[in-house]
Amino acid sequence: MNPEPAVHSLYVHVPFCVRKCGYCAFYSEPASPALMDRYVAALRREMDLVAADLAPCTVYFGGGTPTLLSLGQWEDIFHAMAQLGWTAPGEWTVECNPATVSSDQARLLRAGGVNRMSIGVQSLDDALLARLERVHTREMVFQTFDLLRAAGFDNLNLDLMFAIPGQSLAAWQATLAEALALGSEHLSCYEVIYEEDTPLFAQLQAGRFAVDEDRACDMYEELLSAAARHGYRQYEIANFAKHRGPGSAGADIPDLACRHNVNYWRGGDFCGLGPGATSYIGGVRARNVADTAKYCQQLEGGARPIEFTEQLSPLARAGELAAFGLRMNAGWPFAEFARVTGFDLRREWAAEMESLQRQGLACIEPDRFRLTPRGLQFADLAAEQFLREA
Repeated sequence: MNPEPAVHSLYVHVPFCVRKCGYCAFYSEPASPALMDRYVAALRREMDLVAADLAPCTVYFGGGTPTLLSLGQWEDIFHAMAQLGWTAPGEWTVECNPATVSSDQARLLRAGGVNRMSIGVQSLDDALLARLERVHTREMVFQTFDLLRAAGFDNLNLDLMFAIPGQSLAAWQATLAEALALGSEHLSCYEVIYEEDTPLFAQLQAGRFAVDEDRACDMYEELLSAAARHGYRQYEIANFAKHRGPGSAGADIPDLACRHNVNYWRGGDFCGLGPGATSYIGGVRARNVADTAKYCQQLEGGARPIEFTEQLSPLARAGELAAFGLRMNAGWPFAEFARVTGFDLRREWAAEMESLQRQGLACIEPDRFRLTPRGLQFADLAAEQFLREA
């Protein structure tokens, strides 16, 4: 008898973009019909190679811009997934940019089983959208939102950014007010990160603008207040979700939270397909080659396109998971951490926990360890204390 597939979370990287945004460090490249056809064929081969170990409960197509794929290319992907029995994941998310999704495509995605869409809004200020080198306008956001609702999507996420160079607190408040008025089920709101090898980082290094940390903190506080007023519950530093019904009000994680991302933060295994995608399965981290042509070439030759593997020690992996999980408002329940990692958070990291509690950044409770609201603002610094050498 064959063992039950062990991995229940699938990420698919679609690397194509109209053009690369100035802040983006994810692997992407310009779209072309021939390369996209070749990519879809290679992706189908990669799906076949991992099928024995995978039974997806959550699926996430990210990018890049997945909605640049044509209707025929999506139909090929749906057919391949149906042949493998991957037809009814509990949560299936596809990222989209407002300038790239049509009514026909939205209806096709919904009919194909996609039940959650994440819209890359970033801002509702046209000048700031241009500053970020986005390809859409504010009006396209509203059109896309209505289009997805009309196609039957009742679980939508809006991606927003704050502390954009040149963004005032008033401009952020205006974007928040308009975004919240749309009534999406989920919000993801990130402070701009200056990644090396991006144009925005080069501009910062050249002194073309300065980072205003105080203003960024004010914007984050405004986000927390406005989201709460509109019925969203923060469950991770940058993520907010509504409740589908009253029964989930007391749960650690709201029922409209992104289940795929929660799996990352709670240490579950996941499989990543596509150029540059990362997997973590059975204690081994692997990364695909971040080059679409090479990715296709290797799969056309029958080989997995993996360029890097790493097996962490159990303690190093547990330290990583401690750090990831503390991004969530619920923190780490001690029993859950022990079940996932085999380590007792109260023993291996006692000194770090006590230090953070003395600083007012964390709370040691009878059943869990979590960061305080102030601690969540400095989560990256807190997380570093839990890491251990590999």
